[in-house]
Amino acid sequence: MRLIYLFLFIAAILLHACRDKSSYLNKITVLKDYPSGSGIACLKNKIYLIGDDASYVLITDTGFNSIDTIPFFHSPEKRIPKNIKKDPEAAAIISLNKSPFLLVVGSGSLAPHRNFCWLVNLVSQEKIEVSLDTFYNRLRAAGIKELNIEGVAAIPGGIILASRGNKAYPKNYLIFTSNKFWQDQTNATFNLANIGFNKDTAIFNGISGLEYSKLTDQLLLTVSTENTYSSHVDGEIGKSYLWVIRDITTKRSYAGINPNKIIDLEEIDSRFNKQKIESLCILSENNKESDLVFVSDDDKGGSVLFKIKFIKVR
Repeated sequence: MRLIYLFLFIAAILLHACRDKSSYLNKITVLKDYPSGSGIACLKNKIYLIGDDASYVLITDTGFNSIDTIPFFHSPEKRIPKNIKKDPEAAAIISLNKSPFLLVVGSGSLAPHRNFCWLVNLVSQEKIEVSLDTFYNRLRAAGIKELNIEGVAAIPGGIILASRGNKAYPKNYLIFTSNKFWQDQTNATFNLANIGFNKDTAIFNGISGLEYSKLTDQLLLTVSTENTYSSHVDGEIGKSYLWVIRDITTKRSYAGINPNKIIDLEEIDSRFNKQKIESLCILSENNKESDLVFVSDDDKGGSVLFKIKFIKVR
């Protein structure tokens, strides 16, 4: 009888391991001419890509073929110099007046010229720039000493922002705030939640991007280790992960949140090794699986797109 129980236990472990490894990478494309991919959003079989020092939004189809661009900044150079770039780091699709908009958010890591967000009408391609000085100052006063916004996601009834820490300031935050928080920055409500944990003090796992699944009410996060002690200086990238948080809309008032599942992207495919994964978006999904698109920054003036068939686990 003991042998039977042992066999069933081992079989369950193997079955769970196989289920975890059934996700796979099915496409990878290097975009040599699009610099510093930092944020990504998907809508109706189109992929919208931003770069933190790029002068335009790149639009591709689901095969990663370039189909259009949206002018964003005026610059004579391919890469806007680091000391003057406005550092757009995060992107999400939102609805305003029943029209689709791309919300792009600056990092806030160097005030005041990185304290902006942009609203891009995806029909007319018109762009509005909004200073976030007041809102970002409130976040700093509330306890985020080194603000570094790297992710944004729209959820029912609100917006989530993610602030990435570093080895000198090892704190990641999720910021739950209201829709259109940029319109009344003095009174916009928000809640700060510490996110994640670090068992090894020599390594810090920093959030780099967010995506929300309406179908499952899960928040997906890209997370990476980086050898940097600053919110505005890049360092050598180590490993990248996908974190999954379940029932995220029920956790808006939490003071601390940990991921329900942590997935090492290298275990899905070895080509994720040393990739600086910056964000992700859901291209399509059903109850069993999702097509996820990840973007990485190669730190050499290019970007890389990855498409994964992600098998959902609860």
